[in-house]
Amino acid sequence: MPFELYTHCGIDEARIGSTYFEAETPLSDGSGNPPDGWDNPTQRGRMTLKSATEAVFTDDAGHEVKFRARPGASAFKHICA
Repeated sequence: MPFELYTHCGIDEARIGSTYFEAETPLSDGSGNPPDGWDNPTQRGRMTLKSATEAVFTDDAGHEVKFRARPGASAFKHICA
C-alpha cells in the first residue's frame, strides 16, 4: 500500500491502521533527524504487511526498513516536536 513514513525525528515507528509498529533497527543521523538520503519530515513509499506483526517499508530511493508490531500499544512511544 502507498505509505508516507514520518521521518522528522528519525525512522523509528509507524502506525498501520490501528496497529503501532517499531523499526527493527531505528535509523537517525545521531542528532534526532533522518539519515542522509531520507526526506524530512516524511518519506513516500510503500508499506507491505508480511503478517499481522511484520511490515516492510520500501521506496524508490532503495530504502528498506522492517517493522514489528508492538502488542497492546495504543500510542507512539515518542512524540516528536
